[in-house]
Amino acid sequence: MAKQLLECVPNFSEGRDSAKIAAISDAAKGIEGAMVLGIEPDADYNRTVLTIAGEPEAVFLAAKRVIAAAAEHIDMRNHSGEHPRIGAVDVCPFVPLEGVSMDDCVHLAQRLAKEVSEELDLCTFLYGSAASDESRNLLSDLRRGQYEGFEQRLNDGGPHLPDHGPLQWNERTARFGAVVIGARSILVAYNVNVAEKDGTVARKIGSLVRSTGRLIKHDDGRKMRVPGMLPLVQGMGLPLEAHGISQVSMNLRDVELCPLHVAFEACRSIASDHGVELCGSELVGLVPLSAMLESGRWYAAEGIEDERELVAAAIAGLGLSYLDDFDADKRIIEWAVNGE
Repeated sequence: MAKQLLECVPNFSEGRDSAKIAAISDAAKGIEGAMVLGIEPDADYNRTVLTIAGEPEAVFLAAKRVIAAAAEHIDMRNHSGEHPRIGAVDVCPFVPLEGVSMDDCVHLAQRLAKEVSEELDLCTFLYGSAASDESRNLLSDLRRGQYEGFEQRLNDGGPHLPDHGPLQWNERTARFGAVVIGARSILVAYNVNVAEKDGTVARKIGSLVRSTGRLIKHDDGRKMRVPGMLPLVQGMGLPLEAHGISQVSMNLRDVELCPLHVAFEACRSIASDHGVELCGSELVGLVPLSAMLESGRWYAAEGIEDERELVAAAIAGLGLSYLDDFDADKRIIEWAVNGE
């Protein structure tokens, strides 16, 4: 394993055109010291999650090339999909893994945001640990209104203008939108499948489990927010038409505070209250071994400590192979890197 190891997870807004997905993903390949560990397109979301790991400078170069390729191949004026997004590359976080500090990732994010804005004439935001102030920490705040509302935001002078790049709507911005670049700890993108087509129960689950909970409105116009069940979790429910099911799409911002099995079982409990069953779940991108082992201990028989057996128990208990086969050697960060 490399002495210095970090991860970068660009999410770009194309999940249906295989030629464009290949062209953008291939931009990250062939760079010494950087490995493309995962390419995961989703047609319903019309989005692809690309996982790159390796040495800092190599990963930085790979991320920069991915953003340039997305600017060439994606026109946001023609984009639609279920997942929120603000640009051709919606988000591009750097994540420290081994021998790399969060400050190192912050510097890389700040440098990338500045360079792609200057060299490619793109609007860039900084978020997470790289945010310019606390009000800009959350990705969801920076992309509020999504791509469709970005022109009006620029015209209105905010809220949340880009950190770098043009502040007026132009042809380049109309085509690309903006990219949110940042530094964060390991975040697990985790979707729980709900056996319904229209997303009604999935939306209810999402509003109950996410940390921000529900906004309650009184008849006289007063409002209050009731916190949700799970700590440091972002979530929403939506239908997946291609599969005839729905999903609760979640970001587990701290998988130690909210393990996979806790999120899954919370969703199962609420779905059961509404007479609906779950049909497995899926991980988007790669996952740390520790997260799989912790959930494996919940689902495995008492006394099992072998890592492979615990991972197998987690895969079965969480139903991770329901939509697609879950290959642990490729989807667990430590195993994927060592497999190279």
